Amino acid sequence: MNYLLVFGVALATAVLLTPPIRQLAFRWGLVAAPGGRRQHAGLVPKLGGVPIMAGYLLSIGLIYLLLPPQGDDSLRLQGVILGTVVIFIGAALDDRLDLAPRWQLVFQITAAVIAISHTVFIERFTNPLPTTDFWQGGVVSLFFSLDENNIVVIRPFLVYIISLFWVMGMINAVNFLDGLDGLAGGVGTIAALMFALHSYNLLADTGQTAVTLFPLALAGALVGFLLFNFAPASIFLGTTGAWVLGYNLATLSILAPAKLSTALLVMAVPILDVAWLIVTRLRRGQHPFQGDRRHLHFRLLDRGLPVRGIVLGYYAVAIAFGLVAIFVANRLLKIGLWLLLATAVIILLVWLSARTNLTLPAAEADE
Repeated sequence: MNYLLVFGVALATAVLLTPPIRQLAFRWGLVAAPGGRRQHAGLVPKLGGVPIMAGYLLSIGLIYLLLPPQGDDSLRLQGVILGTVVIFIGAALDDRLDLAPRWQLVFQITAAVIAISHTVFIERFTNPLPTTDFWQGGVVSLFFSLDENNIVVIRPFLVYIISLFWVMGMINAVNFLDGLDGLAGGVGTIAALMFALHSYNLLADTGQTAVTLFPLALAGALVGFLLFNFAPASIFLGTTGAWVLGYNLATLSILAPAKLSTALLVMAVPILDVAWLIVTRLRRGQHPFQGDRRHLHFRLLDRGLPVRGIVLGYYAVAIAFGLVAIFVANRLLKIGLWLLLATAVIILLVWLSARTNLTLPAAEADE
């Protein structure tokens, strides 16, 4: 009942608040006009992050009433909440004022530092390869190691840098994914549900009940919002929704064992797409976070595929690989499937890029 209550309260709050937030966005002029990388019809409100945030925080309050976090989880989840508030404020300012990239990075870095200062960082990971004379299997610690004299060496800087890049990378991956109706919100919902299911399966070993409930609360708020965001969308995530979603997927994936691999598998296509585009933009001398229509979902749309078909395809891949992450025990098989998916996505991006350049005038193709 506690799980259903947390999920239901978040869902109901998002459903009830989304219509009035839509009206408020129209009144304040916080709407997305067609043009640029978006080609939707008419003006669409872009304050979808507000009902998501409200439903999420209300359910978090319920979690603290029903099953308050204990021990180390209390400090870490406090960091998630504080960082979420900071990232929400920065994103809301961006929706209102269209902040310069440097100020966007300031808010993202600040939120990531808040999480890290509350011990939400990537301290260790499971090595999927078997132990050999040249490679140590099992759990690999980024924080501690032994030198040649068996003296413990502490490397906090490496941990902090990797965690910072993970949080900022996930925020921007979700932000870039938010290009088609229901795409980022739906994939984020699937990821949050997979996190909750994975934590629930490990509950007997970890005892992290609150850690299980947090992604469930996020999923509930997203499902309520998706009722209005799935194609054709009557409201967009906006920067508020995309940043809040990305930040929480990044931090919640750190809090319980083995969820980093779940995040990498569920979010494989968006992560690969972002990595490809960043490299491509840097090669062209462009800003790596400059928005355009070179994302995979836009390229598929420009090739004539329907919006709903593309979105449901992303959902299918996310669900399939999320289930693999949770229920397939063979780590080498997981690595192999991820590499197979990565290869397929890169081949598709290369082919679509070549087809796009063939259909554009020479000057425009070289831009």
